[in-house]
Amino acid sequence: MKTRSDSMKFTKMHGCGNDYVYVNCFEETIENPNETAKFVSDRHFGIGSDGMICIHPSDKADFRMAMYNSDGTEGAMCGNGVRCIAKYVYDYGLTDKTTITIETKGGIKELDLTVEDGKVTWVNVDMEAPVLEADKIPVIYDEEKKVIDKPVIVDGREYRITCVSMGNPHGVVFVDSVDDLDIEKLGPMFEHHPMFPDRVNTEFIQVVDDHTIRMRVWERGAGETLACGTGACASAYASYLNQKTGNKVLVHLLGGDLQIEYDEEKHTIFMKGPATKVFDGEIDL
Repeated sequence: MKTRSDSMKFTKMHGCGNDYVYVNCFEETIENPNETAKFVSDRHFGIGSDGMICIHPSDKADFRMAMYNSDGTEGAMCGNGVRCIAKYVYDYGLTDKTTITIETKGGIKELDLTVEDGKVTWVNVDMEAPVLEADKIPVIYDEEKKVIDKPVIVDGREYRITCVSMGNPHGVVFVDSVDDLDIEKLGPMFEHHPMFPDRVNTEFIQVVDDHTIRMRVWERGAGETLACGTGACASAYASYLNQKTGNKVLVHLLGGDLQIEYDEEKHTIFMKGPATKVFDGEIDL
């Protein structure tokens, strides 16, 4: 059993540039995952990542995900991360199944793996039903039970926001252009807005056409990242709700593309995207 003072084996992986340090907790024991996540995430003094994801045994699913942001806080769910876990457990021989379940704080997710030459290349995830009830997100907005296309004042300007939970809270804001966005200024203002008691992930969305959107994201506890899978799902659903797109959307993120489909019959969202291994390593803690 390893302790905080020992070394830790890890694998660096990313989904569309949303990169995490992955730790196989079938073999490794991390005494203080919050502090370890802060350390390994540092891009100058650590490994460099948007956070750390631990792969654990589960008594409810095939595997359990524990994710930590780069500031050390624990997150509920990461769409890009859950795809990378699927690649890890198959490629490293923890399973030989091509349909698996992963327990997260945002519920149990079912994933279908596309395997080429013995390695997972694409993963399709059933992200389950989006949640709009304000108290479940949570978001506080007057007496509203749902927050869809509502005005919010940030930095002296009015924005229209739609709030969705995909197992974690999202505020989707439509803008004319994601290129002209001062996200380093606006992101923290939305994240820490008093209407979000647990903070929020904020997606800024530019609608290209009825089946394509561009997205930039400010993630709570991490800042701007190159991609956010749950954010892409929330944004695609918000675009559908606000009649800006249809139910199938290609989401252009800074780090790549995700295919998102809202199944109207099943009231569930499917996310399809790549998962990529960068390198294996070992670090002294």
